[in-house]
Amino acid sequence: MTTATIAATTPLAARGTRHANTASPMQRNDSRSAWLFIAPFGVFYLAFLLGPTLYMFVMSFFNTSLVHSGLGTFAGFANYAEMLSRPDFWSSLWHTLQFTLYTTPPLVILAFVFAVLTNRLNRGQWFFRLAFFLPFILPSATISLIWVFVFTPSTGLWPLVETWFGVTPGSGVLSSPNTAMIGVAIATVWWTLGFNFVLYLAGLQDIPRELYEAAAVDGASTWAQIRYITIPMLGRTTTLVVLLQIIASLKIFDQVYLMTSGGPGISTQVSLQLITNTAFTDNRLGAGSAASVLLFIVIIVIAVIRQLVDRSAARKEA
Repeated sequence: MTTATIAATTPLAARGTRHANTASPMQRNDSRSAWLFIAPFGVFYLAFLLGPTLYMFVMSFFNTSLVHSGLGTFAGFANYAEMLSRPDFWSSLWHTLQFTLYTTPPLVILAFVFAVLTNRLNRGQWFFRLAFFLPFILPSATISLIWVFVFTPSTGLWPLVETWFGVTPGSGVLSSPNTAMIGVAIATVWWTLGFNFVLYLAGLQDIPRELYEAAAVDGASTWAQIRYITIPMLGRTTTLVVLLQIIASLKIFDQVYLMTSGGPGISTQVSLQLITNTAFTDNRLGAGSAASVLLFIVIIVIAVIRQLVDRSAARKEA
């Protein structure tokens, strides 16, 4: 190529590149509109979530107190060292993990089973959607009062059920360190099952009916259809449900605080209750912030492990 040809073509190429990299007025207007719509959420996100989170992280390195203004004296990693050396911190973390183990499997399995059964109904699906989802819209205080009454030893429904099965009613489910967390888990499963149920039901309705019809023509049983069509097609939904449920269970606070107040003793004290007591009862915001950061790290680690397991399983299936 001659020098003249290069000189002639270079401006054209440059102009084409400039035109390709320059947004049109309509694109600029769309971008501005998008930022305007995002701005209200962004302001609230920065002011009430990201900002306080960053400030909490800063406070975890100071001896911040409710009775004194400002951050207080610099403590370094002393708050973290204190929390990691406290037995009640580890016991509250174990109670949180225990609650997660009690609630996550039934909330995933039962939601899937009830969604499959409801999806097979030709009539009356609206009733079961309402019946399963209605408890989820009730506030935690209402749910806690209902189940405290159910577990009441003298007048509750639970002792009556135990009598029907020939079991002598004890002192109460919530009064025993061995069963109190189980009682809270039962109340939580009944309360939040509807949310996972709706997610699974939405996923089921996206599966083409033709797949089930073809499988039925080939002689596949109902269980075979569920095993080879329903479960694989709901893989992404199950991943979402499990991840959301684990995170929600690790953040348990309301039910425990209202139903048992962490008792008997500290047998049901969870991490968020320990954080609340440390920060607002003992007036030690710095130590409470350190405990919050440690819980946040635990949640992130568990979520990452869960995602890695799902990816590994997906690669093996592929």
